[in-house]
Amino acid sequence: MTGTAFVKRNVLPGLRLSLGLTLFYVGLIVVLPLAALAVKAASLGPVDYWSIVSSPRAVASYRVTVLAALGATVFNLFFGLALAWVLTRYRFPGRRLVDAMVDLPFALPTAVAGISLTALFSANGWFGSVLSHLGITVAYTPLGIMIAMCFTSLPFIVRTVQPVLEDLDPALEEAAQSLGGSDWTIFRKVILPLLSPALLAGTSLSFARSLGEFGAIIFIAGNQPMKTEITALLIFIRLEEYDYQAAAAIASVLLITAFVTLAITNWLQARALRYTVKG
Repeated sequence: MTGTAFVKRNVLPGLRLSLGLTLFYVGLIVVLPLAALAVKAASLGPVDYWSIVSSPRAVASYRVTVLAALGATVFNLFFGLALAWVLTRYRFPGRRLVDAMVDLPFALPTAVAGISLTALFSANGWFGSVLSHLGITVAYTPLGIMIAMCFTSLPFIVRTVQPVLEDLDPALEEAAQSLGGSDWTIFRKVILPLLSPALLAGTSLSFARSLGEFGAIIFIAGNQPMKTEITALLIFIRLEEYDYQAAAAIASVLLITAFVTLAITNWLQARALRYTVKG
């Protein structure tokens, strides 16, 4: 070869430096606090650890938290998909405003959200007064916890599904229509398989966020032990009592649950992506 020199370049300039800074940041902000939590929980003996995490009050808080998180996640799965569909497929007055409001839970302090939801759903609130006539009580009940979780975790599903919907090739739907497929058949056999990895990711993030939510819940939950006390609040109570080992032990349960959820989701996503590629 004459007159031409080929120089191999990295995709990112300064890759080693940027990688080192990234690993340092992850280690300092993410790994170090989690490691400290694990070490603090491990300082308890197996008997003491199990006694703390399996106490009746802790188990009751797990039940309240997980059931409310599951309910909020299922609701957000359907409502978030419908909202992403409307924002992507239709044009209507105020669409940009609705699209911007989806991100409101990210920008709004969760304590402000909790106070607002409590004011709306209390017995004399705008929504609560109407629901009370129907015999439905929201504030200071598990239903209020679920609504607070719905509010804070909805954007995760909308924002993971929306870009995939925008990038879908219309030719796929047109081809299915030309073959006589109904709208439901096209959605179930053409669109849904392509959306499934994004739906799984958004659902897992929504569930994980609901498990760890605190500020938006404590005002509307009532915080009654064994009834409406969430695990995050119980951890906070143990910290206020300077019982750091018990707080770390209970927090480790949430941490393990979140890790297991994300691991299962990643496995399901990998299977869904293989199915999509083969299809």
